[in-house]
Amino acid sequence: MKMNIKQIASAVLIVSMLAVMTGCGAKTSGLDNEKIPEDANGIKHAAKIEGRSFYVYSGGDWEKKFLKGVNIGAGKPGHFPGELAITKEEYMRWFAYISEMNAEVIRVYTTMKPEFYDALYDFNRTSSQPLYLMQGVWINEDDIETLKDAYAANGKIKNNFIKDTKDLVDIIHGKASLPSKPGFASGTYKSDVSRYVIGWILGIEWDPNFVTATNNANPDKASYSGKYLYTQNASPFEAFLCEVGDSVIGYEASEYGMARPLSFTNWLTTDTLEHPNEPFEQEDMAQVDTEHIKKTELFTPGVFASYHVYPYYPDFMSYQREYASFKDESGKVNTYRAYLRDLFKQHTVPVLVAEFGVPASRGMAHESLYSGYNQGNLDETKQGGIQADLLKDIYEEGYCGGIVFAWQDEWFKRTWNTADFDLPDTRPYWSNPQTNEQQFGLLAFDPGQKKSVCYVDGDVDEWEDSQLVYSDENVRLHVKSDEKYIYLMAAAKNYDFEKDELLIPIDILQGQGNLNHSASDAKFQKPADFLVKISGKKDSRILVDAYYDSFNYMYAERLKMIDSNPEYKKSGSGIFNPMYLCLGREIYLPQDKKTVPFSKYETGLLAYGDANPKHESFNSLADFCEKNGNVEIRIPWQLLNVMDPSTKAIMGDLYENEGFKPQKTEGFNIGCGVVKGGKAIAEIGMDFYSWDAWEQPTYHERLKPSYYILKQAFEKYN
Repeated sequence: MKMNIKQIASAVLIVSMLAVMTGCGAKTSGLDNEKIPEDANGIKHAAKIEGRSFYVYSGGDWEKKFLKGVNIGAGKPGHFPGELAITKEEYMRWFAYISEMNAEVIRVYTTMKPEFYDALYDFNRTSSQPLYLMQGVWINEDDIETLKDAYAANGKIKNNFIKDTKDLVDIIHGKASLPSKPGFASGTYKSDVSRYVIGWILGIEWDPNFVTATNNANPDKASYSGKYLYTQNASPFEAFLCEVGDSVIGYEASEYGMARPLSFTNWLTTDTLEHPNEPFEQEDMAQVDTEHIKKTELFTPGVFASYHVYPYYPDFMSYQREYASFKDESGKVNTYRAYLRDLFKQHTVPVLVAEFGVPASRGMAHESLYSGYNQGNLDETKQGGIQADLLKDIYEEGYCGGIVFAWQDEWFKRTWNTADFDLPDTRPYWSNPQTNEQQFGLLAFDPGQKKSVCYVDGDVDEWEDSQLVYSDENVRLHVKSDEKYIYLMAAAKNYDFEKDELLIPIDILQGQGNLNHSASDAKFQKPADFLVKISGKKDSRILVDAYYDSFNYMYAERLKMIDSNPEYKKSGSGIFNPMYLCLGREIYLPQDKKTVPFSKYETGLLAYGDANPKHESFNSLADFCEKNGNVEIRIPWQLLNVMDPSTKAIMGDLYENEGFKPQKTEGFNIGCGVVKGGKAIAEIGMDFYSWDAWEQPTYHERLKPSYYILKQAFEKYN
């Protein structure tokens, strides 16, 4: 069997991974036996800040590091992150993948369960190159929403923040036992990974309203002076952060005689820059300036700054004049690089881009006007190329590192422009490629125990035992489905892919739909809610009955952002609309004094290509493929107004329900017909397809092409 480059790389990686996991041929990193340096006060530290650089002690000397790594979430298919369902074995396997990718740093956002730290300890003891940990500390967002002030309720938020951080000090030293609490990590922590924890990144992406409310309610708390940290010209919010940081440093120094560099999460919305062309006031209303938090002489490791920086959000990334006119050395407008340069000037300490990346999703939520570095609608190969470009910009602008978001895909996530169309309580049980937030990972979770039920690649051998849903003398239609797509395969007689048109009507919801397509005069045996139209490589799409058009209902009827059309409110009108996703409401640019209209894109447009990840021509965005007159199609469940395939919940009548409400279905009616020479079809027959509900999804892991691209990029910055 001939193996392509990706298959060879995968085979080598698996062998290497197994060697690491079993210890065969592996040598220990030696760090556990290496003496950790002490400062003049007898406090040990294995990482430190000098000037604008980050150093890690390794091999008996201090090494200047450009920190390269990945953010690891707590979720996997079938589970919400609060369930902490990832096993030690899975972490061990993932750590091997990550290390093979030439990454050296993993970052977590909160307290993980004991198995995570056990896996890190065991992996590093058998690996020639250890993985270092940036440990985050989460804040209860429900408390933020309720109290709106870090000092409210006798300092509840602040005190809980300090307690959680101190618990984590005990955890990384392997001396903690946390009681069981729903949604939180618990158990006995025995693995001392403190040698590998090279920094704290405390907090979350701060809500500007939380920052502003804290500042306004506590004018008398604008300074803090501690043993290890103090403020200078600070706001009350910055003083709150300083106190938390000083507490964690002091606790670890006194209890364990150890310390490590410290930082606080920040993002563009609360940066220290002015963005005069930002259309949304909230995105530029508050500042969190960690330059106002200083270290005393007793804190040798030092402080650094951390930011989450994406190329497409907030909107000033596209509309700020200086950024839009900035060109990099290739002559390309590079608003991301321009922002990085601007931000770097605001600091005297090292700056880490603690999150960056783009999602390899079908759905899209934001466009980057100049670069194409969009929030979605990117294939997995392009995802890797963009991540490599962003990493290059981060490195060349003098940052101390870049940590990619994210290691694994996260099925539980939601996105603002698709969240109303699914059910929050069941998101982890199926994969929605329309929701870009689910697809940031370098590691994909594809449906199926070992392989997917179908690959849209033109090979129809896998359809031999599939359900034949409809057939007549001219065409046969087979249907399959899994946790991500519904798959169709149409085999038609005398079908010319370049000249003829394939029509597939789908009846989702009883009591509504169109019996004909007014634009083509095609007629259907049953009222159709959707019409799949295959018309060559460039002009194929899914259309939706105007009455069942969730986009139109949301933005014309509910939010009044686009014009309402009375014809669309009539069931059975014969009108099928293109399918859109919103990218942004109408905005006003205050500096340009210009209005940017409501924006959308046609998400129902179907992409031609090979969707088999084992093939060299693999395109993760491919929706359909044709070979020898056979057409394979895959459709994301959400594009058929399915709100949760695991419970067979579909979107009910939008107008009767006055919104997006689920109802159960037994299945769909689906048919198929061929339009030759533009001639109308007398009537397309339709028959029934159903699927089994499920309680837990099947899935298997797959390293995306972006993994291998980023592996090469990471190697450049050793």
